[in-house]
Amino acid sequence: MKSYATAAIVLISTYSGASAFTTAGQSPLIASPVATRKEWTTGVEIELPDFETLFDRVQAASPLARHVMEGNSGGFESLTSGSDSLKWKKLENNSRKTVHRIDKIDSYQNIKTPLLRFRSSIKGPLIGERFSHFIMDLDERKKWDDACARNEEVYPIDDLHAVNSIIGDEERYGKCTRVGVGYTQTKQSIISPREQLIIGGMQEFENGATMLWGTEMEEQHNYLLPEGQRHTRAKSHLFAATLAPTDDGFDIEYLLQMDVGGGVPNFLTTPALVDAIKKLFDHTKRYFEGGEGSELDLHMKSLQRGANLELLRSIDENIEESFAVEMDFSKEAAHLHDDASLLPLFFTP
Repeated sequence: MKSYATAAIVLISTYSGASAFTTAGQSPLIASPVATRKEWTTGVEIELPDFETLFDRVQAASPLARHVMEGNSGGFESLTSGSDSLKWKKLENNSRKTVHRIDKIDSYQNIKTPLLRFRSSIKGPLIGERFSHFIMDLDERKKWDDACARNEEVYPIDDLHAVNSIIGDEERYGKCTRVGVGYTQTKQSIISPREQLIIGGMQEFENGATMLWGTEMEEQHNYLLPEGQRHTRAKSHLFAATLAPTDDGFDIEYLLQMDVGGGVPNFLTTPALVDAIKKLFDHTKRYFEGGEGSELDLHMKSLQRGANLELLRSIDENIEESFAVEMDFSKEAAHLHDDASLLPLFFTP
C-alpha cells in the first residue's frame, strides 16, 4: 500500500439525486454540510458515500445481500420466492454453467444504463479477500480481463475504526475491513481507452459472508485522479458482490451498472460487459476449485507458514520474558543470601 501525508475524509449528512454522494453536481468550491471530518495520513480530502443510501440500493437489487444483512445464513437456496422486489429481464439461466443466471434491468436509479446481475455457485472456502484480489490486483486481473491496462488503489484509507464508526450498525452492515479510492484504465481497442475513479470497500459479516461494494467518484472528485493523460470517463454507478457461505462452498451475487462513456449504445456495450464478468467467474472457479497444488492451496499453505512463524515468535518472546524474570529473581536471591541480617527470615523454624 502507498502512504501519503495529511488528508481528510468527509461524510455528508443529506442526500439528493441518483449519486451516492450528497455533493453531486455542486461546485467543489461550494462548502457542503459536513457531518464527520477526520484527518487521515494523506494530504487529500476524500468524501465517503452516503452508506445508508448505497447499501439500500444494493439490498434492493440483490436478494442475497439483503439476506446477509438481515443476519441470515445460507445462499441462494435459502432465499424465498418473493425475495426479488424488482422486475428483471432474464438474459441467461443454465444451472450447468459457472454463471448460472444473468438478469438485467434497463434503467435503475433513474439512470438509463442497464443494471446487470450475475449469480454463481463456487465450491471451496469462502475467502472474500481473494475474490477482491482478482479485481484489485493488476497482475491477477490481467488473467481474466484482457482490456485492463492500469489498476491500482491510489488512496487507501487505513483508519478502519473511524470508517466503521461512520458506517454504523455493524450488526446489519458488517465490519469494513478494507476501503479506498481506486483507479482503472483500459487499453486502446475498437474504442479509445477509458478510465474510472471508484471508491470501494469490503464488509465482513458474523455469518461468514462478505460483501464488496463500489461506486464512481463524481466530477468534483477529479482532483483525486492520478497525473497523466486524461481519457474518456467510464462510470460504475453501482457495483456490489455478495459472497455467502453454503454447505460445500459459497454463492456469489454480483451487481454491475456501468456506463462505458463516449455515447456508445448500451446494446453494444452490454454483451461485452457480460462476457468480461463471465471470465471473472471462470477464473474464480478455477482458483477456488483447483485442489492440491493449486494457487489457492499454495496461498493457504503460505498463510499457515506465516501463522506458524508468528506463533514461534510469540513463544520465543514469552520464553525470553520468563528467562529475564528468572534471572532477576536469581540475582535478588543471591543478594539476600549475601546479606546475613536477612537469613533468619528464611531459616527460622
